[in-house]
Amino acid sequence: MVIQLPGSIDEATISERLTPKEIVRELDTYIVGQHAAKRAVAIALRNRWRRQQLPSELRDEIAPKNIIMIGPTGVGKTEIARRLARLTRSPFLKIEASKFTEVGYVGRDVESIVRDLTEIAVKLVKDEKTRLNRETAERNARERILDLLLPDSRRPAARPAFVGATEEQPPTETREKLGVWLDEGRLDEREVEIDVKDQSYPSFEIFSAQGVEEMGVNVKDMIPGLFGGKSKRKKMRIGDARPIIVQEEAEKLVDQQNVAREAIDRVEQSGIVFLDEIDKIAGRQNASHGPDVSREGVQRDLLPIVEGTTVNTKYGMVKTDHILFIAAGAFHVSKPSDLIPELQGRFPIRVELESLTEEDFVRILHEPKNALTMQYSALLGTEGVTLTFADEAIAEVARYAALVNEKTENIGARRLHTILERLLDELSFDASDMSGQTVTIDAAYVQRVLAETVKDEDLSRYVL
Repeated sequence: MVIQLPGSIDEATISERLTPKEIVRELDTYIVGQHAAKRAVAIALRNRWRRQQLPSELRDEIAPKNIIMIGPTGVGKTEIARRLARLTRSPFLKIEASKFTEVGYVGRDVESIVRDLTEIAVKLVKDEKTRLNRETAERNARERILDLLLPDSRRPAARPAFVGATEEQPPTETREKLGVWLDEGRLDEREVEIDVKDQSYPSFEIFSAQGVEEMGVNVKDMIPGLFGGKSKRKKMRIGDARPIIVQEEAEKLVDQQNVAREAIDRVEQSGIVFLDEIDKIAGRQNASHGPDVSREGVQRDLLPIVEGTTVNTKYGMVKTDHILFIAAGAFHVSKPSDLIPELQGRFPIRVELESLTEEDFVRILHEPKNALTMQYSALLGTEGVTLTFADEAIAEVARYAALVNEKTENIGARRLHTILERLLDELSFDASDMSGQTVTIDAAYVQRVLAETVKDEDLSRYVL
């Protein structure tokens, strides 16, 4: 069963309908296997809704159950977190923990996580409200375009210049006729002049958004012209100008202060941060010098954000107490116990993801809603080519992917992308000249294209 979520449903209703079993069932439509990880994120998500049902004095005491996913690359860690966020329309940020360095070294400040997440939430809320106002915005845009075509048609009737003169009436019939033509698309090629916002930005690193926010100052508000606040007059086809005008009218209908308030609330109550490569900042225990000291410093900088603190953003103060953090790493060299104890305690749920087998690759190639074979068939379908994959061809692709992963580096399901790109290279190049044809990929075709490359281990390291 796939859960259909209409555009007008609110977040609380979505969370109430999403039981752990339904969340896992929905994730199963996109991700093969990894049942333990799916259960863990489903429970963590449901606990958010359960917390919201409690009295306020108890609600604030319950911390989110953060998760550490342990597993090699390409097994679905990121995809599970991303699909979970899409399912609940939660603000979602994926970031590599290794991008951060201790305060005082070159690198990103950990508080930028919250600022970036807030920016994502603002865009998410703004897009939702813009969609709700779409019809009104389109009506207003239509009237604006008609005003550009007939600038005098809305002016009040002029007074008679002398006794006996008749009043000049607005050309309403002409405006109505142009409105019909506009709706039918017959005026799309006609040019009009509109004011377009200048999207150019200065390349001065001195105006770092991160540094400016730390000072509590918004340079964009102080010097709007310097950051794309200017508009310039530009001639455009009506067909090109109309989407721009519709967007401008939709933005006028959105209260920016309400957007900021709702975005902050959504970050605080339902934000999800995916901290990838957490194992890269796990140092050896009892290390007193060298790079391990810096890794521990990054962990200590991350700790307040994960524990719960307040971060200043340009939209207001954001509390991180109930943001859900999902950390992930291969942990080939280090292990979760190499993290500092305080950080370990903030990730009470540990799940291990399994390496993908040849049978998993077969399922990945044709079971999910976004299966790779379906994607390639749809892409070539735009050229009028009907592409189908025989079952034995899918089995061969899966066999080659597993073999290359075993002989070289195991990159999980990502190997399927490189294998299929190689397999369909010739067909993708010639597809524009093959309109109307049907192509079936069988096992013989797969072996002809891939066998020699896979057999040569040195070549497969570079090509596949």
